[in-house]
Amino acid sequence: MTTLNSRALPQLSAKLAVPGYDRSALKTGIVHFGVGGFHRAHQAMYLDRLMNQGKAFEWAICGVGVRPHDARMKQVMADQDCLYTLLFKNPDGTREGRVIGSIKEYLFAPEDPEAVIEKMASPEVRIVSLTVTEGGYNFHHVTGEFDAGNPDVVHDLTPGAAPKTTFGLVTEALSRRRGRGIAPFTVMSCDNIQGNGDVAKKMFTAYATLKDAGLGAWIGENVPFPNSIVDRITPVTTDEDRAEIAEEFGVEDQWPVVCEPFEQWVLEDHFSLGRPGFEDAGVQLVEDVEPYELMKLRLLNASHQGQCYFGYLAGYRYAHEVCQDPLFVRFLLDYMDLEATPTLAPLPGVDLPLYKKTLIERFANEHVRDTLARLCAESSDRIPRWLVPVIRINLEKGGEISRSAAIVASWARYADGVDEAGEVIDVVDRLKEPLMAAAAQQREDKLAFLRNREVFGDLVDNERFTGEYLKSLDALHSSGARAAVELLAVSETRA
Repeated sequence: MTTLNSRALPQLSAKLAVPGYDRSALKTGIVHFGVGGFHRAHQAMYLDRLMNQGKAFEWAICGVGVRPHDARMKQVMADQDCLYTLLFKNPDGTREGRVIGSIKEYLFAPEDPEAVIEKMASPEVRIVSLTVTEGGYNFHHVTGEFDAGNPDVVHDLTPGAAPKTTFGLVTEALSRRRGRGIAPFTVMSCDNIQGNGDVAKKMFTAYATLKDAGLGAWIGENVPFPNSIVDRITPVTTDEDRAEIAEEFGVEDQWPVVCEPFEQWVLEDHFSLGRPGFEDAGVQLVEDVEPYELMKLRLLNASHQGQCYFGYLAGYRYAHEVCQDPLFVRFLLDYMDLEATPTLAPLPGVDLPLYKKTLIERFANEHVRDTLARLCAESSDRIPRWLVPVIRINLEKGGEISRSAAIVASWARYADGVDEAGEVIDVVDRLKEPLMAAAAQQREDKLAFLRNREVFGDLVDNERFTGEYLKSLDALHSSGARAAVELLAVSETRA
């Protein structure tokens, strides 16, 4: 068995693609916070693709870990010379592997925050990118404002403190560049949140303003924060994945990454100091990402909600099980075609019928094994952002709403906390207690779940919506999930 590192590359199996470029010639141009599975299956892969074309050698990545648990990644990166295996799991069961070499170095901020700050302050770094999850942006779920009371933020705002947070590290680096007359880098969010660049700008400028009002204003005026859409299912790496890579390719990789074959990155072309030629690697560069973002939110994300509650209640536990069932596939495609698509603006360069067909194929990939429990979690943050806007637009324009209303009803039934087989459901949501309390009341007050105005606004007051909602809720309680979906079937199953 060959241990993965730079010395081992010439010895690896011909079945495993390896970097076709001289990694010693790479220069760091990007500092990235949050070197997890998604970053390594997405942004780092795109750069590796460019490097294999003989391009972007000045845009190698310096990964940064901020949280204590990142110490493990630091060790793996050190042991493996920042190399790792990316394993593509195709729907037909075939596997493809590639060793990614675009990460040049890795820094662990808790051990040496000064090294991280100086790396970003150096002129060679022109982009600082982020995959820190939604929670890493430190905003209040209700107000959307920066949480200045976060203990780590309070620590970082103390004069003379060594920064612990991404905010403290990045802002200090920008402050030093400003003081040294070095133009600011671009901050590029690659997190799967709506308006990710706008959110990043708001949070970083809020932190900087608390630190130094002048610096906050300078960042707001001079630092670009492009929005983007990122998409690729990247399950958590398991011991089975490590064993499969060892058996298939003869290489021992401590932390490989597994992903589906689909990839998407739509990126606003707003950069202060240049960028890699992302378009040559398959990235779609646009002036305004919002129309593409709404497509993803209303077709992909809302369809996740359309399958997860109905599927879980019906006894399924994985997305592929639901999306290999013709009844549920027909329901999802009817939602996409008849309710979501009419709310979207024209999308240059996008084949919408193909995109929707591809979504179903992705959902049905049994080798990815995406759990319905994951899709059902934190619904109070998802439904209002992804599905409720579709409902409101169609109510305003007289469009169809029956499937959207049914999805909301399926969530209300799921919040009962027991599936149709009598098994207890572990409801995961920041509003778990009030949601489950409302669901418990809906036998006596059928609209109890909709009365949460923090989540649904005034939808409970709209008779057209409540009429459709109650049809599905009654069917869910009396006949079950399959019967409720069958009531909404209006088209033939699509190929």
